[in-house]
Amino acid sequence: MTTVLIADDQPLQRMGVRMLLEGTPGLTPVGEAAHGAEAVRMAAELRPDVVLMDIRMPGMDGIEATRRIIAAGGRTRVLIVTTFDLDEYAYEGLRAGAGGFLLKDARPEELVAGIHAVATGDAVVSPRLTRRLLDAYTHRVLAPADRPPAEDPRLKTLTDREREVLVAIGQGWTNTEIAERLVLTESTVKKHVGRVLAKIGARDRIQAVITAYDTGLVRAKS
Repeated sequence: MTTVLIADDQPLQRMGVRMLLEGTPGLTPVGEAAHGAEAVRMAAELRPDVVLMDIRMPGMDGIEATRRIIAAGGRTRVLIVTTFDLDEYAYEGLRAGAGGFLLKDARPEELVAGIHAVATGDAVVSPRLTRRLLDAYTHRVLAPADRPPAEDPRLKTLTDREREVLVAIGQGWTNTEIAERLVLTESTVKKHVGRVLAKIGARDRIQAVITAYDTGLVRAKS
C-alpha cells in the first residue's frame, strides 16, 4: 500500500485528488496540507511514501517544503504537481530533490502512474520530455558554472564510459537510444545508468540530468 500526503492550497483540488486516491486500489491518502510548512510537519509525523506537492502556496512554498522534506533524510519522496506553462519554478523543486513533476491537468491514470513511479524510486518525467523542458528554461534556472567538468568532484569517480552515459542522460536519450549510439546492449546500459546514479548521488534519472547540466557536461541550447 502506497501512502500519499496531498499538499495544495486549493480545497477543491485536494478533495478531487483525495477522491481519486480513495478509489484507487493500492493508494491511501493519509493527510492534507494547505501550505508548505504544514506539509513539512505532516510529512515528518505521518512519513508518507509520496507527497503530492503544489508549488505556489501561501507562506512556505512547495520548493522550500520539498527541500526540507528531502533534507530530513526519510523515505518520503515528492512529486510536484504544477501548471508548467506558468510556473518555471518546478525546476527548482527538482533540484531540491523532487522525484519529478506532472501538470495539474494530467489525466487521473497519469497521476496514479506518477505516484507509483515516484514511490518506487523512478522518475516521472520521461527523458525526452525532460530534454525539451530543460532546453526551454535551463539557461534561466539551471545555468552551470563556467568551469571544466573535470573539476567537479561528482565526476571524478566515473569511468570514461560512465561519463559518456551521463552525457547521454543529460541530453535526454532513452536507454534504447544510448544502446544504439554507444553500441551497447540495453541491459549493459541499465547497469551503467545504475552505477552513474550511485556514484553521483542522484536519486533518479531527473537528478542525473540536472547534475549533467550543473557540472557543465551538458550545456543549454542558446
